[in-house]
Amino acid sequence: MRTWRVGTISMGASLVLLGLFLFLSRFFGYELVNVMTAWWPILLIVLGIEILLYLAFSRQEKPILKYDFLSIFFVGVLGTVGIIFAVLSTTGIMDRVEEVVGREERSFELPEYSYQTDASIKRVVLRTVGYPMTIEATDAKEVSMFGTYRAQTSKNKKLINHIDDYVYTNKKGDTLYINIKTMPNDLGPFYEYREIAATILIPNDVKLEVIGDGNLTLKTRTLANDWNIDRASTLDVVVTENSNLKIAAVGFTEVNGKDGLWEVTEKVTTDESDGVERNAVYQSGEGKYQITIANTDYVSLNTNK
Repeated sequence: MRTWRVGTISMGASLVLLGLFLFLSRFFGYELVNVMTAWWPILLIVLGIEILLYLAFSRQEKPILKYDFLSIFFVGVLGTVGIIFAVLSTTGIMDRVEEVVGREERSFELPEYSYQTDASIKRVVLRTVGYPMTIEATDAKEVSMFGTYRAQTSKNKKLINHIDDYVYTNKKGDTLYINIKTMPNDLGPFYEYREIAATILIPNDVKLEVIGDGNLTLKTRTLANDWNIDRASTLDVVVTENSNLKIAAVGFTEVNGKDGLWEVTEKVTTDESDGVERNAVYQSGEGKYQITIANTDYVSLNTNK
């Protein structure tokens, strides 16, 4: 006659129930994490029922529990895995892992920004934060911004839903201050690629000061005032051949353009680390309007007809 050892039925029932849960999840679309989180308490129920049945059907006057330790160990492993899933799900770590695994790189449109200008605004101060930006002079009497952003997100989730999520504007006196914000980024060990690529239109008759960071492109078009660019990584300037413009660059590493566009001069100083101060000047027409470029590593100049 075979001896009934507690744990044998529990292991068999656990495997049947786990297989049933996983089988049904294929049809109802249950996530594996949810299955493991909800299923593991059944192990305790099945094991408890088996102990009660053993005590109820034992013919001994004082029954002694006998365990199938291999089965109990197997059931314990399954229960431990379920508990770990439950703990990770409670702390939010499992949700974060699921989100990272299901992430894909997508592009979204930025909410379009617009600020109407009037005669009281004489100057615009723009601060960028490392994203590639195109700054263009326009005849319109408004500062506007549009473009796209690219990010790794899950389930088509947008990271920027409102203008305030990526730009801050403040008017003080005759100056309009515009700060580009960094995109929201969760702290943690998982790398997240996020970048904005935007075009900013500036009224051509307003002075502009840009505190740059990253790659900037300037399109002067019908520029009718002075611009000042400071601390960009790389700067690409596009001008028209018939413009009335002068561009002066100082504190750069290298300037590029067609031969004869730049007039580069050098002088020995004691202020620079290499002992040489480089200046580059480009002029079209009388040079009535000036673009001053400072502390920018690489400056490129292109002309259009």
